This record gives sequence, structure tokens and C-alpha cells, in this order.
Amino acid sequence: MRGVTDNARVDVETCASVEIPTPIGPLGVVVTARGVLAVGLGGLTSAEQAARSLNGLVPGSLPGPVERVRGELGEYFEGMRQAFTVPIDWRLSSGYALEVRRMLAETVAYGDTISYSGLARLVRDEDVEGRDGAARAVGRAMATNPVPLLVPCHRVLAADGSLHGFGGGLEMKRRLLALEGAVPATLF
Repeated sequence: MRGVTDNARVDVETCASVEIPTPIGPLGVVVTARGVLAVGLGGLTSAEQAARSLNGLVPGSLPGPVERVRGELGEYFEGMRQAFTVPIDWRLSSGYALEVRRMLAETVAYGDTISYSGLARLVRDEDVEGRDGAARAVGRAMATNPVPLLVPCHRVLAADGSLHGFGGGLEMKRRLLALEGAVPATLF
């Protein structure tokens, strides 16, 4: 009797990786034909590690998508871009985390901030595990965000307005918020 795996087919899809130097340090970016799959705040290693969790991705060349994300990130750091238009490949997000990340990307604009509990209220989650539990659930979704900057988890603050948690560290979060004018540049 033939096993299921004998007939199993894995679709192969090209992904491209690039490391982009920025004022906050190198960003690793993995793109597919669908969009940006992962952004690594410390460089390429973390972005590629996130991409490895998907079966069927093979390294290749995608010059159009790579140059588009490189250009938009460059414009952002030069203060010439306030919204990203590159598509996001959402396959590394699912369930509640996907809902929270989409809400953040769609509602919290450049230069604005929101609290963890405020974001929970936007996704109508204030009653799940109580208010503090909902804020913690949003925090978990932000902590595992595979596309930081594009999904601007740096704009999410503690209820008292203080900086709390960020994959690239609080100094990086502070610098991103200062770039956007959300906090005074003198704080770093």
C-alpha cells in the first residue's frame, strides 16, 4: 500500500533575501512574489529564520520586489515616506495575531501611537482574560510580529505612554518614534 507521502507534492516558491543598511542598523528582509514575508531588525539571520518555517520556499532572485522594499525603507528613513505600500505576505501570521497586526497596520499612522489595551479594544478584545489579559495578548502578537516597521509594532506603548518591549530593543523603538515625531528626539 502506498503511503500518503508518496503522492504528496510540495509547491516550490522563490523567495529572495537582502540585508539593507539603515540608521537603526541592518535590516534583513525576505520577500516572495506575494510581498514582504519577514523583516529582521538585527539583520538577515532572524528574517531568514522566520521564513524557514514555511515549506516550499527556495532562495532565488526577485529583483522587482527587493528593489521596491529597499526603496520604500530608504524613503522612510530619509523622512520622505510615511506609509508603506509594499504588499505584505501574511503567511507567518494567523488567528488573533493576524487580526491584531492587520488592525495596527490599518489604523495607527506615522507619528501616532496606541497602547496595548487600546489596540485590544480596536479588535474588540477588551473582555478576553480581562483588560490586562487582552493587553498581554496584544503584546504577544507584537513580540512575534514577523514584519516590524511595515506592521509598526514600535508604535504600541504601555498604558502610561512609556516604551515597553521591542524586538530591536527600546533604544531602537525610541529612535523610530523620534524619526516619526511621536517622541522628542532628545529622549535618546
